[in-house]
Amino acid sequence: MKGMVKVKLYKSAKEPEIYHYFNANKEKLWMFRHKYYDATGKRKEKKKSGFTTEKAALKALLEVKGATLRGETKHIENDNLTVTQWLDIWFESNKRKWKPGTITQREIILRLNIKPYIGHFKLQKLDRLTYQKSLINALEKKYEPSSIRLIHSIFLIAINAAVEEEILLRNKFRGVSLPSTRNKEAELSVLTSEQLRTMLVYTKEHEDETYYSILLLLSYTGMRKGEALGLQWKDIDFETQTISIMRNRTRYGTGSTKTKNSERKIKVGTNVIEQLNRYQKVIKEKLLSFGKKLEDEDYVFHSLESMIPMPLTTLHKGFKRIIQRAGLKECTLHSLRHSHATILMNDGVPVRAIAERLGNTPEMIHTTYGHVLREMEDKIIDTFDRAIEIGAKSGANL
Repeated sequence: MKGMVKVKLYKSAKEPEIYHYFNANKEKLWMFRHKYYDATGKRKEKKKSGFTTEKAALKALLEVKGATLRGETKHIENDNLTVTQWLDIWFESNKRKWKPGTITQREIILRLNIKPYIGHFKLQKLDRLTYQKSLINALEKKYEPSSIRLIHSIFLIAINAAVEEEILLRNKFRGVSLPSTRNKEAELSVLTSEQLRTMLVYTKEHEDETYYSILLLLSYTGMRKGEALGLQWKDIDFETQTISIMRNRTRYGTGSTKTKNSERKIKVGTNVIEQLNRYQKVIKEKLLSFGKKLEDEDYVFHSLESMIPMPLTTLHKGFKRIIQRAGLKECTLHSLRHSHATILMNDGVPVRAIAERLGNTPEMIHTTYGHVLREMEDKIIDTFDRAIEIGAKSGANL
């Protein structure tokens, strides 16, 4: 207890590790002092003061004694650790194992989205209800559900690490009420080939070369938006009409692709390669007006007004505007990936070939597009049934 040296302690008659004392206001308060050995065999003392009753001090002491008997000494020693202090320890201890993009992402989320809301709480005292109200519900006023889910998942990783370090006994924050992903129907919406054509024609006529080039690429390749934004000119081989997908660029920076399967080389058609060739000439001219020249390491897609690499938020807003003005149903950029996969499936392209093109596994394709595959199976059965019926009738008439 702060300033305890100047305070006279009176030992309890009931428990030798319980004491009472009088504070500056002459109020009678209680405390405990418990000596124990930590995991390394070092002698330590745990003390806590400020209890208003002897019973409360005794209850707290018994909890500490039980914890030391169970070997939970780290839990006892870190009972004053705040959420912010633990997040700092966790971040500094683990960042060397993370990719640069992950480091940037987690640093921003911890600093801006977690610490300001719950950083002052004691880590061991923070309960699910407080977490729900102080963080999740507060974030709902400012962020999209998908962002809140990301923030929550990173917090869970940090909490699991605290459990592994025996600072927390368990993870209390699983199963909190999270907002459902906003407009899930729009997220998984699929555009038909005719609707894709309408979107691209509108973009070509009313938007600049960047929007047309990137939306054409996403529609014809099923590439993830971050993969497209991460493309550099050296990744495009105009001779062989192939594109190497080597990295992923998000609002948190550029890193490796989502999974190892995502790192791939894909073939593109003449229309895509010719548009990229035209777009490269536009970029070269723009860069010259800024007194610069095109480098192989430059990102492919730029905002033509500022000539900075196209930000993800700008692309999202632009796509939303295009979809609305083209008179199409609400959907997201990710819908272009779903549309590409669905069109290929409906045309009978093997699942493995689609998986390789999208940088996925066949298992993931089956999980994501199972409904499309089931519809295709029904169509196959119907086609075969009709063929047999015709054959049977023809045979009967012979």
